[in-house]
Amino acid sequence: MSLSDPLGDMLTRIRNGQRAHMTSVDSPASKLRASVLEVLKREGYIRGYFQEELRPGIAQLRIELKYHEGEPVIKTINRVSKPGRRVYSKIKDLPRVYNGLGISILSTPRGVMSDNEARAANVGGEVLCRVF
Repeated sequence: MSLSDPLGDMLTRIRNGQRAHMTSVDSPASKLRASVLEVLKREGYIRGYFQEELRPGIAQLRIELKYHEGEPVIKTINRVSKPGRRVYSKIKDLPRVYNGLGISILSTPRGVMSDNEARAANVGGEVLCRVF
């Protein structure tokens, strides 16, 4: 089955898994998904992730979700740039998510990074999603 928005599919799996209080969710593997998960892990929104080989050439990512006192750490996770409407932002024009409590994940020429890392590197790019 082909997906028109693979990253949006992964974010929906995370959102649904957190609402169902699952310990982990699975998603097909890709470099972009792994990069986004690396940012989420660095920022403390997920416990971790690892890639497992299902059969030669087919891999999946197992995402370990994180909870604090029984409540999901991720309150909201929304896709911003979609296949029908790409959203790009200069670093000066990038708004802070919940006044700095949340993060935006950007795809920049230097790789996928959070908005704080992009501000430090002074690079803009495509706004992939917002997490709080």
